[in-house]
Amino acid sequence: MKKAINYFSTVLLILFGFQALAQEREARDLDNFRYRDQRGIEQFEAKKDTATTFEGVKVRIGGAFAIQFQALDHESTGMPMNTDGDPISLIEIGNNFNLPTANLDLDVQLYDGISMHLRTYLSSRHHPEPYVKGGYIQIDKLDFIKKGFMENVMKDVRIKIGHMENNYGDAHFRRSDNAQAIYNPFVGNLIMDGFTTEVGAEVYYFKQGFIGMLGVTNGKLNQAVDNPDTTDPSFIAKLGYDSSINDDLRLRLTGSVYHTNKSANAYLYSADRAGSRYYLVMEEEGATTKNNFASGRFNPGLRNELTSFMINPFVKYQGLEFFGTYERASGKADTELETRSFNQYAAELIYRFGNNENIYVGGRYNYVDGEELGGTNIDISRFNLSAGWFMTKNILAKLEYVNQKYSGFEANDIRNGGKFDGVVFEAVISF
Repeated sequence: MKKAINYFSTVLLILFGFQALAQEREARDLDNFRYRDQRGIEQFEAKKDTATTFEGVKVRIGGAFAIQFQALDHESTGMPMNTDGDPISLIEIGNNFNLPTANLDLDVQLYDGISMHLRTYLSSRHHPEPYVKGGYIQIDKLDFIKKGFMENVMKDVRIKIGHMENNYGDAHFRRSDNAQAIYNPFVGNLIMDGFTTEVGAEVYYFKQGFIGMLGVTNGKLNQAVDNPDTTDPSFIAKLGYDSSINDDLRLRLTGSVYHTNKSANAYLYSADRAGSRYYLVMEEEGATTKNNFASGRFNPGLRNELTSFMINPFVKYQGLEFFGTYERASGKADTELETRSFNQYAAELIYRFGNNENIYVGGRYNYVDGEELGGTNIDISRFNLSAGWFMTKNILAKLEYVNQKYSGFEANDIRNGGKFDGVVFEAVISF
């Protein structure tokens, strides 16, 4: 533990050294834009406001950097065999730094009421080389057609088009997106990480706290024209309410649905190509950081007739906030005739205090259960404790304890009787 503390102290010194790169400059912010710093942690959809300040094309260059020190242990009673019939053990893991991750963000105000976003992973667990995540164009006004065109409609309507992070559920607003980890009060994302990027369009309606969204995509993560009959469109919808009742109390409740009839490979629970935060946990000997990038996550493997629902309540009273997730996913693999289902439950309780709520402590419980291919009923549980400190609006240091357990897996599955636990330090810069 003393060695881990020394490593963490080194990280803090590095962060202070980079502080000059991440000073707050509100003049860089665009219209209808989610802040990339501490101000964005309780934002979900970007604010909708037609009172714009457009004075010409404006380019905002931003980014994020993150590094972790991982001190985790894992164990298993599962006994998988190699081709020679010999048992395979878990890979040996130690305590050390993970590969630092980095994002590059380009946000451009193209016209009055029109903006563009593009995110590139400069370095990630699965792609050490630069890799374009995706982007979109956001339309909040139609003045490019004619000044004031349909302004009574567009004051409440937004259109997004692109190969983009699709707005299924609210959990994706709080998750770590490679190096963009400043919104996440914890280090890891959910066990069943509902997140995907597909080509499509979303239409929003905002009115006095009420939120509605309808979207359609081509159902593909990797775009191609050589498999025209393997994938159907995906449909996404969201309905909710978000309002500050008074200066102390804010309430938000949304329900979302994602549906695709068939897909060459439905990516809703495996589309995060950056990789999970818990490196090499529950992986076999010979695993590599790059190729085994989903450690600690669970993909239910539902490719066809996939329908997922997610309900998310968010309540904040002064410095105390609660964020919840209930999710149910149903579908089947290519070889299945009957559908099967998985449920996910998550509850986060965070208390923020100090100067401008720059310090927080919190806990999260996450539980998944359902039927695997072949009929085995499994469950996975995770418990997190976390503490964080915003040194500035752009710099966050956090410490997390995690304990995850696996139950019900087949005797020859390496996850049978498995668990991992320990601490992870993470340092984040975002601007």
